[in-house]
Amino acid sequence: MSGHRRCAPCAVPPHVLERIARNGNDDQRARALATLAQDTSHRTVRVHNAFLRSAQRTATPPRLTPTSGPRRTIGDAKSTEDLPGTTVCVEGDGPVEDVTVNEAYDGLGATFEFFRSAYGRDSVDDDGMALLATVHYGEHYENAFWNGRQMVFGDGDGELFNRFTVSLDIIGHELAHGVTEDEAQLMYLNQSGALNESISDVFGSLVKQHLHGETAAEADWLIGAGLLTDAVQGVALRSLKEPGTAYDDPVLGDDIQPAHMDGYVRTTTDNGGVHINSGIPNKAFYNAAIALGGHAWERAGRIWYEALRAPQLRPNATFRSFATATTRQAQVLFGAEETRAVREAWAAVGVTA
Repeated sequence: MSGHRRCAPCAVPPHVLERIARNGNDDQRARALATLAQDTSHRTVRVHNAFLRSAQRTATPPRLTPTSGPRRTIGDAKSTEDLPGTTVCVEGDGPVEDVTVNEAYDGLGATFEFFRSAYGRDSVDDDGMALLATVHYGEHYENAFWNGRQMVFGDGDGELFNRFTVSLDIIGHELAHGVTEDEAQLMYLNQSGALNESISDVFGSLVKQHLHGETAAEADWLIGAGLLTDAVQGVALRSLKEPGTAYDDPVLGDDIQPAHMDGYVRTTTDNGGVHINSGIPNKAFYNAAIALGGHAWERAGRIWYEALRAPQLRPNATFRSFATATTRQAQVLFGAEETRAVREAWAAVGVTA
């Protein structure tokens, strides 16, 4: 299927690509502008589809604990925009010579296993959805995205961005968008859109922590670790631990994510700053995870996951309504210690539950 366009939250925010288009050399500008043109089309359709899903939202019955493993297929677009591309790897195949294919295959598996073992979830849709990914998308395409049916990975340019399969947290982030679409169907606008991005950051980080068996104190809390080349002054695209500190580079600019409501950015770009203001709920989750200690997916992550699935959470949820939902789930699932930790975590970023 050529030129496929559907809802597609992307890993690299538009404001970063816009800065590359302003500050980069001729080749970097051209690649950034080409990526922006594709991403704008993806994002416009995503907003439209979000409204349609929210209008059609119905209750779904509880599902059984999964008993089977992932069903993965990796396609190769061979530098075209044709999806899903030529199949090069299916479930059960061993490693191939193309490291990008292996990283995509392993990343899908690690994300599936995280949701299964941590929360009893059977794939993205909790109903055994097969996992499909396409690598080598476009020519020097500087992004990765979930289009509602599959993962798509660009190769980057080798100057600013490495291949987009290199970061497990990016893979977990994008697949988590599918989980959000299936559960809360959060609109991709303003605070609900920032929550959408933040929830993907949370679970993207937890996928990596789960794979490595890291505690909250041991984790790096970065999204896009390894994605930036050595030529870039930065460590990742975002930091949940310290929003606003992931990079500070002459070409990419500085990380403008706020960590508190005092710095909330009101803008009409990026669907109301969904990739910018997500730093605020990101910091709230980090606060809660550190306060509770241990493995972050066991208590803090479980609270966020069940809040996402709560029927009271509406598609147009605000930071405050999600803070209330997480506080409620902390009380229902655990007790006073967890409830206090979650409430204080949100208060520290200027959000009252």
